[in-house]
Parts: sequence; C-alpha cells; structure tokens
Amino acid sequence: MKINRYVGYDLDALIEEAKRELGNDIKILSYEVEEERALLPFKKRKKYTLFVEVPTPEESFLSMLSKEERSEEIERFLSRIESMIDKKIASLNIQNRIELPTPPHGENIGLKREEFEEFGGDALELIKSLIKKDVEPKIAKLVVKEACGLDIDTNKFDLNTSLFKDALIKGISKKIRFTGPLKVQKGGLKIKAFVGPTGVGKTTNLFKIASELVIKQNLNVAVISIDTFKVGAIQQARAYANILNIPFFAVTDSKNLRKTLSNMSDIDVVLIDTVGRSHYDYWRLGEMKEILGGGNDLIDVSLVISCNYKNSEAMEIVNRYRTFFAINSIFFTKIDETYKPGILVNLPIKSDIAVSFISTGQRVPEDIRLLNAERVAEYLLGE
Repeated sequence: MKINRYVGYDLDALIEEAKRELGNDIKILSYEVEEERALLPFKKRKKYTLFVEVPTPEESFLSMLSKEERSEEIERFLSRIESMIDKKIASLNIQNRIELPTPPHGENIGLKREEFEEFGGDALELIKSLIKKDVEPKIAKLVVKEACGLDIDTNKFDLNTSLFKDALIKGISKKIRFTGPLKVQKGGLKIKAFVGPTGVGKTTNLFKIASELVIKQNLNVAVISIDTFKVGAIQQARAYANILNIPFFAVTDSKNLRKTLSNMSDIDVVLIDTVGRSHYDYWRLGEMKEILGGGNDLIDVSLVISCNYKNSEAMEIVNRYRTFFAINSIFFTKIDETYKPGILVNLPIKSDIAVSFISTGQRVPEDIRLLNAERVAEYLLGE
C-alpha cells in the first residue's frame, strides 16, 4: 500500500489537493495536527499532516467493496470527508446534544448524556448505531474506543478508520476471541459436546458440523446422543446420521458413554448431542454432567445460544451452565430470527468465552457460518 503525505496549514486545502491529484474517491487514513510558533511572539498556528492512501488498479477504493456495499459505503465515505471539514467550525454545543435511541414500546434505556461526552463525530454515531442493535452502552463504548484516536480540535475520541465496518472489525478483534475452524488431526480422537436450553437447535446444528467434517474434510465422524427424553429426538438424529452414512449411538449413563468411546479407535471426531435443559433445573443439569463425565474430561463443550434471547437471560444461561460444564465456546443460532443482534458482542465480552459458529437458518448443511470479527461487524451493521 502506497501512502501520500500532504503538509500545510489549511486542512481543507490539503484535502482538495489530494482530490485533484488522486481523484474524488480518495481514502483518508488519518491526519495529525501540531502547533508551531508564528513570526509574532506568543503566537501559534496549526500545521496539518494529511495521510492519504494512493489507489492502485488492483485495489482501488471501489474494488475493495462488494457490489452490495458500494452505493452505501461511497455515500458514507463522502459524508465522512464533509464531516472532517465541518468539525473545525462545529460548535461544541452541537456535539453535546446527544439523542439516544428509544427502544420499542417507549422503554427507557436509562442512559446519561455525560456517559458519551468523551466521544464525538463518527465515533459517537457508531456507538448510537450499535445501541440501536441492542449492544449494551458500555460494550459499545468499549468496542468503538479501540478504533479511535484523540481529535485535537475537539479533544474527543473519534474514529481513525475510514469506514464504520473497519472500525468495528478492529474493536471486535481486540475484545472477542474466535475459535476459528474446527481443528481435527486425522487419527487423533476429538470429542465435542453441544449443550444448551431446549429449542435452541442443538441437534440440527450438530449435524451441520458433522456434514462439514465428513463432506469437506473427509474425516471419520460418529455421533452419540444422550437425548433419550424428548419424543422423536433419537429418531431424528439417527435419520441425519443415516443420510451421512456415519455411526450413531444412543447412551443413557456415563458407563455406557465410556464404553462406547473406548471402541472408537478408527474415529477422528465424536459429536455428542445432549438433551435440552432449563438453566434453572439444577437437578437435570447435574444428571447430564454425570453422564458426560464418562468422557474423562476429554470433552470439548460448546454452549448453544439463540440470538433472539434477551441479553440478561443469555448471560444467566451462561453463568448457570458454566457452574456444571467447562464451556469452551459459544455457538450462536437463529440469527435470522432477530434484527437486533447485540448479543453477538455482549455475551462473549461479558463472559470472556470464545465464539465459534453461527446458524443462519434451518437447512442442513448450508445454513451455518464460521464466526469472525468481519462477520460480526456485518451483522451489527445490518449487511
């Protein structure tokens, strides 16, 4: 990437000079301001250094955007240039007039204007946008601040990236851990169990993972179900296993689980389907923990959470489940059933648990995606 630097005493003139030289679709990376003494004693003036990325035929500003993003992002980009110019003359009173989003049904989110006084410009707009998506205010500030620098003109934090998406990717990458692809070594047995409340889609999504491992990674996969309580659960799981032509077992206690696992010398991955249990049902959770104990602590446990849960309830589920199981990752489901996916950042940041996959629908095996910072940013921006 080639960067041009423009130095002068008028930021507007520097931007116009960059436009004349590189075209209107310039990508402003950042600018610096320093004060230097003028000819008159005790007089100072501001000197600006503007950094602009030079577009290349292989990677111009437009080529970096997908077709769906171009129109929206170009308008946002040009609006940002105008905003940078306006900031020099904008009144601090205007920036202090923060209009917080009002949730549906007249619900008051209970925020104080003072909580946002350290942010200005695009950083403030991005925070407000995240809150509308049900991101908790403290979490929104935490994520956005990672992509901010101090604007000397206003003495407030503002974005140091050109696009909202880039800012979110930067902040999310700093604050959330991602498991990455499911790593399995051929010939080495890996055991993974999926736990969570009733109705979050454990069985369906377990077989989406199984399909990926069998079809794309050519691994030897087996499925064990301990869900012998729900009517039809075993039949549904067995039908999926038959389609994939993989071994399927149903067990009811830790002894049988231990015995079944001991006979899997030719299997690379074992996926364990569990019965859905309320996070308030300590007796049943303890019973399920005892059965999974047959895995001799070799089981990697993934907690399955629906994106349409309220933030407070989702955190309650995490806290209660982790008292019984060593949760290694969070698997989100039903992103297609909510337009406020703030849980995607609230839950992993507050729980400090890595996130793995997200389910985008009911189709097996198509509707599943590996989560990363860019994908979470796209969901939060509605892309």
